[in-house]
Amino acid sequence: MSKIWKIFEYGYLIIAIVFIVETVLNWNLDREKAYLFLLFAVLAIFMYFFRKRFRTRLEKRNKQ
Repeated sequence: MSKIWKIFEYGYLIIAIVFIVETVLNWNLDREKAYLFLLFAVLAIFMYFFRKRFRTRLEKRNKQ
């Protein structure tokens, strides 16, 4: 089960990279859309670290 959670963690990083690329591409065309993509990228990065911390905490608790 831990391997599946790791895959989802890295999925959040991939999504963040896609949103950052979309932000760069839309920066001069539509600034509001670019800010929205940037917000989603920051949220995806936050979710990566949150999920990683939660998974490691759960693994430590199961080892005890």
